[in-house]
Amino acid sequence: MTKLAAPAPVQTIADLLKRLGDIPPERVRARPYPGTATEQDVIDIEAREGRLCELVDGVLVEKTVGYYEARLATILGYFLEHFLGEHDLGIVLGADGTLRLMPGLVRIPDVCFTSWRKFPQRELPAEPIPDLVPDLAVEVLSEGNTEAEMRRKLGEYFRAGVRLVWLIDPATRTARVHRSPTKKATVPADGTLVGGPVLPGFSLPLTTLFARAGKQARREQKLRQKNNGKK
Repeated sequence: MTKLAAPAPVQTIADLLKRLGDIPPERVRARPYPGTATEQDVIDIEAREGRLCELVDGVLVEKTVGYYEARLATILGYFLEHFLGEHDLGIVLGADGTLRLMPGLVRIPDVCFTSWRKFPQRELPAEPIPDLVPDLAVEVLSEGNTEAEMRRKLGEYFRAGVRLVWLIDPATRTARVHRSPTKKATVPADGTLVGGPVLPGFSLPLTTLFARAGKQARREQKLRQKNNGKK
């Protein structure tokens, strides 16, 4: 398994936030003290508080999951599951699935697909945080996500062995398709997500995804406010 390089020491909270991708400070758990958190803390906090945390450099980082973003992830998972029902290629997992991508790095994609070849005899892992790198990882962007955070995640995903990453942007109803941290393509609002070699035969128009998910009231309100401001 790929290992993370030892992180450089930080001197201030600002240094820590920058390392994590310029994320808002309210997403960083103060207990256990940053740098000392473990996988057991990830499990305990979810059981005790129902909060999903990723583990990065010994720091617990709360997962940003908004109502509409969760709805989009659920609908995308529905379409993937339907496709896999007809094409028995592997399994799809939702946003409660914690994965150890590398020692000391636990991430929780909003949706992911893992092919059967990674499951000996097609038996699913029993442990709560398995050593498992998906073939496809999907992140539905929330307001609390930053560009720097997503760049870090992309680098980690591909170093770990993920083959394809989709970044879904609810604000623009577009998507970015990454086949490496730098090799990317933008899928416009009227475009189609395709599985390529990872999910051969899978295709999903973004208009279908967003129509099935329903309208986002906040987005429609912002558009009305923006249009009113132009008058």
